[in-house]
Amino acid sequence: MTKQNIAIASMAMDLKRVAVGFYKGSTKIAKRFSEEALARRDEIDENKLKPYLKKFYNKLPEILAQKDEKKIAEDTLMYSTIFQNYALNNF
Repeated sequence: MTKQNIAIASMAMDLKRVAVGFYKGSTKIAKRFSEEALARRDEIDENKLKPYLKKFYNKLPEILAQKDEKKIAEDTLMYSTIFQNYALNNF
């Protein structure tokens, strides 16, 4: 795996932890992993992403800033799966 793929896979795990945190009512943990996921974006070279993934990459801050925690949980779970699949299949 490349450094790019490792960073994407790590962000996918952070997003999954956000989803699980909100689903279980652990808002503090979910918010902490939201910060981690946003920080992880700095490790990823956006120019090397495929166009469909770039759309999700750019929309991530907006998704994490929503007010409805259940909606954040649903969206981050979907995003984590998308990023994880990309990291596993594009190296």
